[in-house]
Amino acid sequence: MDIQASKIEVVKMILDLEDSKVIDKIRKLIIKEKKDFYDDLSEDEKLEIKYGLEQLEKGKKTSWEEIYKKIS
Repeated sequence: MDIQASKIEVVKMILDLEDSKVIDKIRKLIIKEKKDFYDDLSEDEKLEIKYGLEQLEKGKKTSWEEIYKKIS
């Protein structure tokens, strides 16, 4: 069975449910399974992002053209 057919089957099963507790468990499971790429970053990568955001807040930014000149 392909993924789209499986999704449709699951949706049909959910629509047939009458138990709100089961529906809530399914909802929580889906929310839990959604991963944010940020969670998979190393601490160093997270610190770099934080530093970059702090620099932006201070108005310190570099255009793509400036970066490109430096690397080419």
